[in-house]
Amino acid sequence: MSPAASYAVRDDTSRGRVHPEAPPELRSEYQRDRDRIVHSTAFRRLEYKTQVFVNHEGDLFRTRLTHTIEVAQITRSIARALALNEDLAEAVALAHDLGHTPFGHAGQDALDRCMKPHGGFEHNLQSLRIVDLLEERYAGFDGLNLTFETREGILKHCSKERAALLGEVGQRFLEGTQPSLEAQLANLSDEIAYNNHDVDDGLRSGLITLEQLDEVAIFSDTRRAVEAHWPGLRGRRLIHETVRSMINAMAVDLVQTTRSALKQAKVETLEDVRRAGKLAGYSPDFSTRLKELKRFLHDNLYRHYQVLRMTNKAQRIITELFQAFMADPRLLPPQYQHRARSDQPRAIADYIAGMTDRYAMKEHRKLFAVDETH
Repeated sequence: MSPAASYAVRDDTSRGRVHPEAPPELRSEYQRDRDRIVHSTAFRRLEYKTQVFVNHEGDLFRTRLTHTIEVAQITRSIARALALNEDLAEAVALAHDLGHTPFGHAGQDALDRCMKPHGGFEHNLQSLRIVDLLEERYAGFDGLNLTFETREGILKHCSKERAALLGEVGQRFLEGTQPSLEAQLANLSDEIAYNNHDVDDGLRSGLITLEQLDEVAIFSDTRRAVEAHWPGLRGRRLIHETVRSMINAMAVDLVQTTRSALKQAKVETLEDVRRAGKLAGYSPDFSTRLKELKRFLHDNLYRHYQVLRMTNKAQRIITELFQAFMADPRLLPPQYQHRARSDQPRAIADYIAGMTDRYAMKEHRKLFAVDETH
């Protein structure tokens, strides 16, 4: 569906690709981006990367892949409601976690600590590095050669020091301008998805309870509304209806508040979007409620002792892998040994960040378990 809003991104307003290509015949430029992302190796690996629970802990918990698909669905729905470019919004959403390490944020924190003397590690920058350089699929260029607009949406935040090294895609961090509205909404849709689905997975795992969540206003109010509409509803159906209703309420508030911000700022063009402050957001009351939910999840789920035990194991695995490869890069696979000749720490970070949870555990056993022979 073609965008109708005058400030939406269109093919004819794109800043194009680093490597010029003939226009696609049967799809838009942003559909081409979306398709390249879906067919990438990094996208397939998301199936076996952690969201909160490590992949082997249960088949019903969300992975990075299922999370990404859910983010893309929410993003596309919101983009349609605001008459924006759905294909661009979806492409950004599908690519937003490509650079995530195994073991979720625990893995990222560990790898960032290892890389501190060598420029650090940040998964948004790694996602951009994957689509710009690391994917090896096309004859004419490294990476996926995505459009500027998709690439800037992937790069959600960046320090000025790093932005200065990224060329045009990092320029907005130096100038204080904003990305497209499609990119802004993809970022917020990510929060909608993980806040609600972490509630669902937390309840499913038994690490948090309905009684605990009743202390969180947005959940308790929504649950009471669901029970009033469906008297006698219990168990998983009650949880699903409550989570579904929260997702809808967040999306509706986001659309309504963003519409008001666009009107108040008198936004008419894409350049108006870029020059304005952040336009996509929630109402003040809703923002307060969402902060309370985030605090609850941080204190009761992400800091739960069982999650912290796995976090500790994950960080040890990442740290010990990094240290072993730094001590002897000959332990790396041949293609990474080649990269390590020019930048050993970054080549190691690329290798580790690309691992799935189970592959990282397997590599760790190979290097450190005496009963492993290969």
